[in-house]
Amino acid sequence: MIFKDRNVLLATTVAALGYFVDIFDLLLFALVRVRSLKDVLAPEIAAAQQKLLETARFADSAAMERAKDMVADKVLRDAGVMLDNILQMTGLVVGGIVWGVLADRLGRLQMLFGSILVYSVANILNAFVANVPADSMFSFMHVIGLGTAYNQYATLRFIAGFGLAGELGAGITLVSELVSKEQRGFATTIVATVGIMGAVCAYFVTELVADWRNAFLVGGMLGLALLFLRVGVVESGMFDRVKQSHAPGRGALWMLVWPAARARRYLALVLSAVPIWYCVGVLVKYCDVIGVSLGMVGDAKPKPGLAIMWCYVGLALGDLGSGLLSQLLKSRKKALLVFHILSAVAIVAYFVIGPMDPRLFYLACGAVGFASGYWAVFVTTTAEQFGTNLRATATTSAPNFVRWSAAGSALLWHQFEVFFGGGGPASLPGDPSAPWRGAALVGAILVPVAMVAAMSLRESFGSSLDWTEEADGSRSDGLDGHGTGGHGTGGHGTGGHGKGGHGKGAHGNHGSDKDAPRRA
Repeated sequence: MIFKDRNVLLATTVAALGYFVDIFDLLLFALVRVRSLKDVLAPEIAAAQQKLLETARFADSAAMERAKDMVADKVLRDAGVMLDNILQMTGLVVGGIVWGVLADRLGRLQMLFGSILVYSVANILNAFVANVPADSMFSFMHVIGLGTAYNQYATLRFIAGFGLAGELGAGITLVSELVSKEQRGFATTIVATVGIMGAVCAYFVTELVADWRNAFLVGGMLGLALLFLRVGVVESGMFDRVKQSHAPGRGALWMLVWPAARARRYLALVLSAVPIWYCVGVLVKYCDVIGVSLGMVGDAKPKPGLAIMWCYVGLALGDLGSGLLSQLLKSRKKALLVFHILSAVAIVAYFVIGPMDPRLFYLACGAVGFASGYWAVFVTTTAEQFGTNLRATATTSAPNFVRWSAAGSALLWHQFEVFFGGGGPASLPGDPSAPWRGAALVGAILVPVAMVAAMSLRESFGSSLDWTEEADGSRSDGLDGHGTGGHGTGGHGTGGHGKGGHGKGAHGNHGSDKDAPRRA
């Protein structure tokens, strides 16, 4: 049974709820993107539409209105890509590095507290963005570049991304180190599946809350409430032993990129999951733009919020399915390959079957979500691929590099859109089919690359996590021979005669309660 230990149950519950709030806040902007940016960028949209009217001629009023809608969509799409795919995702990757290094140096728990506090405060402040009058007491904000609501919005999306970056990696690392190697996949699957449902909750909150500003307040308050649940969660026994033994290289960022074999392992992990955030960050978030280019106009035009909701329902089911499949097959690599194949099929369905009917389109978004639901296997594999002194750095930064890849996918999409005759100024949209053709080409490149990357990894199912990385690329097994969380598989477990069985700290806590996880 996975949860016979109260410490494991509490850690898994808190990690799952933390990831729930993480996804809630991460998708919140995407869900209110159109509403909030129409409010914040109303003058810019009006100016672009006026320029269109001055430079173009239309057959009738209906054609003019369609063109004006396309101009507004492009302004909203470009601003959304900047705030979400670029700024928020850049905040995620910077935060992933910072929080990951600190988690390996100071502990997993401290980072869980710090990260949730940062993104909760950023979301609360997001509810109050506004243009600052030049003659007000806050006029100094113009001097530092924060005088407009848009610039405030952009800055807070970066800060929120920075804070969000620490949640998943630290939680998965903690749970992975507390749970037995046989049950590890089940526990991390629960964390990922529960967490993904945060997006579904966010959809209903944004639908029920009329003002987009109040939706940000709800997200921030949820994060602060979660802080109180963190009391009583224990630190990983593996981390405590590494810290007490003064093992070298804890949180050494350079060790992720040297030697070359370890750098290739890290890069392969990131590339294996890039299609997930291509699907979410391009196909689903910007389904309104792609849908119109596929001929879905008027009442048939896709709604991003609804598409995101169905995508994340699929993702939750996919995470559950991929995690259970990896346990059934006793293989992480085989589960990844199966879901990569499913991703290719679902992407084709999105472009071919989806445009036939709005209901089929949302069903295709759900299918894309399900096929992309190997996030649980990905983060578990990442935790298993690196030693205890580098595990949190890798497990926190790799998922955020994957999220950051949404910016790269969006930039590729734009370049291919230009190649196909679109992507011009807002007042001159160009070939209306260019957005979907560009997006499809991005997927045709990323999915095969992910398959090759995943197959290059070593199989890590059921492997011990009680080892550390050495600077030369080798590994030292079993710091003190004890199993998971300090109560594991016996007096001298995996690698019991390595750098631990009879070495540093071999008998200092041997068989005693001191080996138990440390309480926060």
